[in-house]
Amino acid sequence: MTSTVSQKSSYEPERMSLREKGALLVLCGAIFLEGLDIAMLNVALPHIRADLGLSTTTLSAVVSSYVIGYAGFMLLGGRICDLYGRRRVFLVALGVFAALSGLGGLATEGWMLLAARFIAGLSAAFMTPAGLSLITTNFPEGPRRNKAVLIYAGAASAGYSLGLVIGGLLTAISWRWVFFAPAILATSILLSALNLIADAHHPESRRTFDLPGALVLTAAMLAAATGIARLEHPEEFQAALVACAVSAALWVIFVLIERRRSEPLIRLGILSSGSLVRANLAMLLFGGSFFGFQFVVTLYLQELLGWTPLQTGLAMIVVSIDAILAPTLTPILVNRFGNVRVIVVGLTLAAIAYALFLRLGLDWTYAAMFPTMLMLGVGFALAYGPLTIVATNGVVENEQGLASSLVNTSFQFGAGLGLSAVGALAVLSLGGDGGVAARLEALRSAMLVPVATAAISAFVMIMPPPSIRADEAGRGGRWR
Repeated sequence: MTSTVSQKSSYEPERMSLREKGALLVLCGAIFLEGLDIAMLNVALPHIRADLGLSTTTLSAVVSSYVIGYAGFMLLGGRICDLYGRRRVFLVALGVFAALSGLGGLATEGWMLLAARFIAGLSAAFMTPAGLSLITTNFPEGPRRNKAVLIYAGAASAGYSLGLVIGGLLTAISWRWVFFAPAILATSILLSALNLIADAHHPESRRTFDLPGALVLTAAMLAAATGIARLEHPEEFQAALVACAVSAALWVIFVLIERRRSEPLIRLGILSSGSLVRANLAMLLFGGSFFGFQFVVTLYLQELLGWTPLQTGLAMIVVSIDAILAPTLTPILVNRFGNVRVIVVGLTLAAIAYALFLRLGLDWTYAAMFPTMLMLGVGFALAYGPLTIVATNGVVENEQGLASSLVNTSFQFGAGLGLSAVGALAVLSLGGDGGVAARLEALRSAMLVPVATAAISAFVMIMPPPSIRADEAGRGGRWR
């Protein structure tokens, strides 16, 4: 299976109809909202910590609880889309997201915030695969679909980057508005979606789904994230090993469940596609590096340099260049060089960007940070959209919801693991010294996580897919 697009119509994809543009606008609005919701929270973390008195571990859990809930039920969300109709699931999930995303703004205790974020993640787990599968089923495979997916990916990354600035503005009023604002925006998108979204896909007649598999999968992810987070305290090393062992056992149980179910959460045969497996592994590592970096940067700028949330958001706004490059430059490069080459360049740029940030110091000016922000924006534009294309190309229509949810699950689960690893390494490096110099060194140590995961992600994409034989790699199979 090749992941490169046809050379036909390299620079001029077929034009979208007015209906397709309207639907794409609404779907992009929803994925923009999802990225916005996460990014705004990242900027507000120091203020939330100060107001609610949260530890570093709990603070990272505020973000990871959302993405673990998101990742754990994403596959079930994709399956529900195939069974009950993508439009119906999208509208219901968006409505639930609108109702629940604002609950975090009412939290007065850490556990209330964690619960609200986990539930909001559950609703996003149904909304996101529904949105992406609506695109992949409404646009035929080829130039138009590639353009739509890249625009969609650009909207997602724009939410992640512009959300930092918007979050800074709202946090200046009150950190609670970073929860209230997404609820208002979600309601507006829902009203527009009622008239603009259509679904040509006919739901399957057999409406069964694998709830036990979803519950075991979520538990496995939570146990893995918990085990990594507990490594921050040497005295809890044994508990960390137990949590990781429990996670490993749950993954085995999950596979056994899937093999015995007549309607599994994941049809294990879909994993025979080497390109799909490779893209999902790369996306998992990429998600961990990106979220881990944002967490470190937020604490560094606000707690060590004393920057305001607005200044923090503005410092990272250059990362939002990906929102411009993803729908404009990336399709040209993909048509010219193929998805995998473009992905490898993007991931390599991200790894270099993170490595440059290892030099962070108390006397740093924005000029010292700018190369990292710019390279990361370009790297995200080159990697995120093409990875999504590679992960969904060649998949039969009735499994597009599954393929879409798999790639999003990988990104979100990677984000949860990355946040846990960054938080644990920061606390572990800090030891008992709470001085500024020790905290700076702890953040430098934590930055090793984004550097390593981005570099490994690039290596994964360079290697030939598992389904390609060694003799094929020499004939260009590695770039498929």
